Amino acid sequence: MDQKPTRVRIIDAAHSLMRTAGLARTTTKEIAKEAGCSEAALYKYFPSKEDLFVTVLNERLPQLGGLLGTLVVDPGGRGVEENLTEVARQAALFYEQTFPIAASLYAEPRLKRRHDDVMRELGVGPHRPIEGLAAYLRAEQQHGRIGPTADPLAAASLLLGACVQRAFAWEMTGDGRPPQDLDTFASSLARTLMAGIG
Repeated sequence: MDQKPTRVRIIDAAHSLMRTAGLARTTTKEIAKEAGCSEAALYKYFPSKEDLFVTVLNERLPQLGGLLGTLVVDPGGRGVEENLTEVARQAALFYEQTFPIAASLYAEPRLKRRHDDVMRELGVGPHRPIEGLAAYLRAEQQHGRIGPTADPLAAASLLLGACVQRAFAWEMTGDGRPPQDLDTFASSLARTLMAGIG
């Protein structure tokens, strides 16, 4: 029997099952069984599968939200291109891991609606990183480090959209991998975006 605390075992099991079966097909019963606890014990820690999903995002996946929050508070700590490179790197990793988890929801519209309602109540969702990056870019714009006519929301959407696209667009190629390694992708994306907003 795994000696980790019950809460940790539940999160580990949820992360593993959500990555392999998708969010829609993973049940709390399966998570509890995988974690070696009862479903009632699971609900002592997490009131819903959606709460557990948010915990998996926050505790088991690359931390995009925390990075964006830090940049908004201290936008001038590093150069803009360096910051955008790190955002692109973390975002690409984040979407690479979350895309398989969340994609299954789109096959079940009723479950997706319920999931979306809970995410709204929790104040989270896929729009939050875009808002966070746009806020950071507005702060940089106010400090004169990006052009006054640049559109922070459009720039944030372009950068994060490219990271989402990287998570699934290359699976149909011969080797199923993107043409650039992660670091090259992130730095190229940041450099290209800076050429448009600098």
